[in-house]
Amino acid sequence: MAGHSKWAKVKHFKGAIDAKRGKIFAKLSKEITIAAKLGGADPSMNPRLRMALLKSRGANMPNDNIDRAIKKATGAGEPIHYEDLTYEVYGPSGVAVLLEISTDNKNRTAAEIRSLLTKNGGSIATSGAVSRLFHRKGQIIVSKEAAPEDQLMELALEAGAEDFRTDEHGYEILTTPALFEAVHRQLDAKGIPCAAATVTSLPELTVPVPDPSGRAAVSRLLEALEDHEDVKEVHSNAELLD
Repeated sequence: MAGHSKWAKVKHFKGAIDAKRGKIFAKLSKEITIAAKLGGADPSMNPRLRMALLKSRGANMPNDNIDRAIKKATGAGEPIHYEDLTYEVYGPSGVAVLLEISTDNKNRTAAEIRSLLTKNGGSIATSGAVSRLFHRKGQIIVSKEAAPEDQLMELALEAGAEDFRTDEHGYEILTTPALFEAVHRQLDAKGIPCAAATVTSLPELTVPVPDPSGRAAVSRLLEALEDHEDVKEVHSNAELLD
């Protein structure tokens, strides 16, 4: 997502759904199909599928779309062969970008990603140079209207959350990837809606990009990468200051 602020990411994602609904639903359908093909159509036995369904429902994807994506994986037809890849990228203003990709043709995808980087001021980093700047965390975002702070903090920490943060917009709950689902289930059981909930890669430190030209260049690169059909997630340490 363009920008680092957790609330900017939520706003960006919700806005992107309205602007690019068809493309976002196509990506989510692809991930559901891959997940169901690799791990089966029962979400209770397939963590990747559970995560894909969580994201799809967060995007208000129609149930018919979800059902079709699962049936595509479990029905007869050509076998689906996808490979998951991680690309480490340097962007304008010294920002680092981590890409999660699922592709059925890694040579085609590699050529297309390199072309996007060349056109938008990015370059491939050496292995490990970018990934070491990020850590995997479960991240749950809750608005202030959804629950009182004390109640939410107690519930999250008792369920196994690592950290609980608050600001003027709302609350951020961080977990280990292993405990993400347990914490999310507790909130769901109490009827507390989440603005966003996922296992993601968060930067250890952010890189401020204060000048308008730098912000524009970074945003162009991130949006171009997000638009690519094989890119599942775009993680950046850019802090796009207003």
